Amino acid sequence: MSTYVLVAEDDRKQAELIRRYLAHDGYEVSVVHDGRTALGEATRRPPDLLVLDWMLPGLDGLEVCRRLRGASELPILMLTARSTEDDLLRGLDLGADDYMTKPFRPRELVARIRTLLRRSRHTAGPATVAAVPPAAPESPAVLTVDGLTVNAAQHQVFVHDRPVNCTPGEFRILSAMAASPDRVFTRSQLLDYLTDHGRPVSERTVDVHILNLRKKIETSPRRPQHLLTVHGIGYKLASGDHGT
Repeated sequence: MSTYVLVAEDDRKQAELIRRYLAHDGYEVSVVHDGRTALGEATRRPPDLLVLDWMLPGLDGLEVCRRLRGASELPILMLTARSTEDDLLRGLDLGADDYMTKPFRPRELVARIRTLLRRSRHTAGPATVAAVPPAAPESPAVLTVDGLTVNAAQHQVFVHDRPVNCTPGEFRILSAMAASPDRVFTRSQLLDYLTDHGRPVSERTVDVHILNLRKKIETSPRRPQHLLTVHGIGYKLASGDHGT
C-alpha cells in the first residue's frame, strides 16, 4: 500500500510542483489549499505525513498544527517564508516535526519527508505502547560547571543562582550533556533524548533546542561559554571557559 502524503499549500503552482515530485517518488498525494480543508482532510483520512504551509487562508498552518497535534501524532513538516529563530521555535513548540523555509529545493523536501517517515516507522510500536526517550546518563544529583547548575533530581537549572525555566526537551538535552562534561554529542545522539511518544523528531529540532538553551544560560548567546558547537560533529557542554 502506498504511503499517503497530504500537502496543504495555498500557492497552487508550488503545490503542484510538490505533488509531482512526491508522486514521482512513489507516494500517494492529495493537495488542499486552505487550512480548514487541510484540517478536515487530515481528520477524515489521516495521512502518513502532512506537508503544511504556515500562511494558509482560513486557518493558518500554526493553528492547523496545534489542533491536529492535540489529537494525532502524525508527522508534520512545515513550510514557510518566515525564517527567524523565533518563528522556528513557534512551529516546533506547537508540534511540527521539521521545518523548511521558502524557497526550497523539491528534492531536499522529498528527502526530508523520507527521513521523517523512516523515523516514524522506526519509533512506532504497538498502539498501546508509547516509545519512551532514554534516560539521561547517571550523574550526581547536582552538577555545577562555571556557574551553571543542573539539579537532575529536582529538574532545576540555575545560572549563578538565577533559576532558568527549561522545557522538558531542553532539560533532557542539558542534563545528558551535564552528566558528561566536554564529551562531544552528535545531533543523532541528542535526538535520542527528544524522541517522545512514538512521534518522529528532526535533527533540526536539536539545533533549535541548543539555540534556545543558549538564550537562557549564556551571557552572550552568540559567543557561548557553556554550550559549544563542535563543527561537523555536534555539541558539548564545556567544563571551563572555552568560548566558540
